Amino acid sequence: MGLDWNKIFIDTLDWHFAAEILIRTFVMFIMVLVILRLSGKKGVRQLSLFEVAIIISLGSAAGDPMFNPDMPILPAAIVFVVIIGIYRFLMWIAVRSSRVEQLLEGTAEYVIEDGMFVLMDQNKLTFAKDEFLSEMRQQSIEHLGQVRIAVLETTGNVSFYYYSDEDVRPGLPVLPKVYFQMSKEIESPGAYACTYCGKVEYLDAPLSCTRCKQDIWVSAISTLRIS
Repeated sequence: MGLDWNKIFIDTLDWHFAAEILIRTFVMFIMVLVILRLSGKKGVRQLSLFEVAIIISLGSAAGDPMFNPDMPILPAAIVFVVIIGIYRFLMWIAVRSSRVEQLLEGTAEYVIEDGMFVLMDQNKLTFAKDEFLSEMRQQSIEHLGQVRIAVLETTGNVSFYYYSDEDVRPGLPVLPKVYFQMSKEIESPGAYACTYCGKVEYLDAPLSCTRCKQDIWVSAISTLRIS
């Protein structure tokens, strides 16, 4: 018995439903993209959010025809064509409009400047500080005083620009063990780093940070970075 090509590719597909697939695909793709943007994530390494939405949408469309005998291939092909069409169309617009490009891809954010965390509205943060400190440790960074600038890219990668050895300053340690020692109390005079913003101040008594008004401190360190 020969293969039933009509059943494999079309089966009982109603062409009115095919038009509905086009609409459903467009709506669901936009919904996936919006939800990912609202999640605040910058991306997955080398992929932008827009590309992640493409992958998720394509993956969802490809899933059912792979294992469901009652699901013809043509609807999934329609989904693929629509998604790629949306992608190419939006990329065409993004090339001509920086506003659309920022909407789709997001914008890079400064996280560290002059060895201190950039003060941001906590409700608008797109990253967790613990994750960022982990990223710093993976780059062999021991404290914020070694870093002149850090930029969180739209891909989720972090770009670091370092101070030269002669310009390294005391900074907030990023090693986990140090944070067991953070406290509001100042046991002895010395350089202390604010655990919230990273500003270093010479303290001999408990005091709120003059930059962010927080009052949790840890002893600052000034070791040089090992390349």
